[in-house]
Amino acid sequence: MSRIGRKPIPIPKDVKVNIQGNIITVNGPKGTLKAEKVNEIDIEINGQEIVLKRASDEKRVKALHGLWRALIANMITGVSQGFQKKLEIVGVGYKAEAKGKGIQLALGYSHPIYFSPPEGIKIEVPSPTSISISGIDKHLVGLVAAKIRSFRPPEPYKGKGIRYEGEYVRRKAGKAAASAGAK
Repeated sequence: MSRIGRKPIPIPKDVKVNIQGNIITVNGPKGTLKAEKVNEIDIEINGQEIVLKRASDEKRVKALHGLWRALIANMITGVSQGFQKKLEIVGVGYKAEAKGKGIQLALGYSHPIYFSPPEGIKIEVPSPTSISISGIDKHLVGLVAAKIRSFRPPEPYKGKGIRYEGEYVRRKAGKAAASAGAK
C-alpha cells in the first residue's frame, strides 16, 4: 500500500468536505475548491478525517492513491490556511510595482511587462524588489510564480533576474576568469 496514500487526512473544525459522485468539494474560511476524482480511488469520511482506498494494486492505481491523498490534503490546507510564494528581484534597475490587480515589471527590456493574475490569486509588492503571491490553490500559486519568474530567470554569471526567495543560483566564472587561468 502507498505510504502516503494510507495516511488519513485530518479535517480541521472550520472545514467542510462534501463528496457527490466523482466531485469532491472542500469549503473553508478562505474559499471553496472542487476536484473531479478518478474512479479507481474511493474516498471515505470517518468523523474528522478522510481515508482513501484504492481498487487494485496496479502500478498506476498505486501512484494515483498517493497523488489523490496529497491533492485532497492540499485542498484542505488551501481553504484553511492558504498558500504563499515569494519572489526576489535582483539586478540594477529591475523592479516591480502594483498596478490595479496586477503588477508591472521593469526587467531591463525596452518595455515594461504587465502581468494580470488569474482569478483567486492575489499579488502584493511589499518592496520594489520583492513579490508575494498568495491563494488557496497550491497548483495555481506555483504556476503564477513560475510564470513571473520566466520573464527574467536568474542568469548564472551575475545572478540577475527573478528568483524564488531563498533560491540558490549557482554562479559561473566569466570569460575573464577562464583566460586568466590559461596564462
